[in-house]
Amino acid sequence: MRKNRLRLAGALAALLVAAGVATGPGAQAHEGAEAHGKKVTLADLAQRHGRYFGSATDNPELVDEPYKAILGSEFDQITPGNGMKWYATEPQQGVFDFTQGDEIVNLARANHQKVRGHTLVWHSQLPGWLTSKEWTAPELRAVLKKHIQTEVRHYRGKVFAWDVVNEAFNEDGTYRETVFYKTLGPGYIADALRWARQADPKVKLYLNDYNIEAVGPKSDAYYNLAKELKAQGVPLDGIGLQAHLALQYGYPTTLEDNLRRFAKLGLDTSLTEVDIRMILPATEEKLAQQADWYADLTDACLAVRRCVGITVWDYTDKYSWIPAFFEGQGAALPWDEQLQPKPAYFAIREALKK
Repeated sequence: MRKNRLRLAGALAALLVAAGVATGPGAQAHEGAEAHGKKVTLADLAQRHGRYFGSATDNPELVDEPYKAILGSEFDQITPGNGMKWYATEPQQGVFDFTQGDEIVNLARANHQKVRGHTLVWHSQLPGWLTSKEWTAPELRAVLKKHIQTEVRHYRGKVFAWDVVNEAFNEDGTYRETVFYKTLGPGYIADALRWARQADPKVKLYLNDYNIEAVGPKSDAYYNLAKELKAQGVPLDGIGLQAHLALQYGYPTTLEDNLRRFAKLGLDTSLTEVDIRMILPATEEKLAQQADWYADLTDACLAVRRCVGITVWDYTDKYSWIPAFFEGQGAALPWDEQLQPKPAYFAIREALKK
């Protein structure tokens, strides 16, 4: 990763303009970009590169009107954080409830945004009826097929992509021993992709995971699996790199190389759940480093033609999942808890303006 001080200077100039301190050539350039009274959004800037820039959201947040206003204007893509997961969509076996997912799809439609479906097969957030029973392979196979195809058919034409299988590997590249893997073997991944394709021939089908941004054992496992699936004619369109990063663990410097090797397999990639957490309290230095990382992630995606877009895992610290899961950490997103843009936001803008 390179430290681009010019980029940071541009971001700080933009921050001054946003605060009403319009001085110098950086300020003039920023004012020019916002000419004619229309704010140029992250989505606008990304679209100039043929990319999308999105945010996750969740149903309880949608009563927050100021939050919803930014969500509806700054982004051109939405991912439901929880509303399309198994526990929400099939709370009882064979009884489907798409209320939460539909609310977010309808919001996106009203805002002319596209929706990424998340997620069909995951070991977490499963309903109790599924996790509390010992399944035979034929039983679980039938349950899995029905769940995938019912949900994919429901959202056919309403989502542009699905995270079909989420977090299938351990850090060392071995298969995660989920109920699906232990009962059905590794072939459940190919089956899930095939069933999803039958239910919607046009939607883009992804595998999605965290800690696969850099080249290493876990991303190698996805690379090898993807190569194998493609050779077998299994429908796979892309790899989602979640990009939940943390300042204390270092930046994934081989990200761009990693994106390129998946592209060479004929696959799209996307950064699907981006946040960059830090050990609190947030300092000026940490926020500057975070801004640099957000810009570097953006640069990496823009450098690889088949990296189709970036999604932050909700856009504001107000609704971040990080503090509840990582004690003493947070401040991970481009907007703060008061819905004010942070240096990271302006660094992303500068990267997208290139």
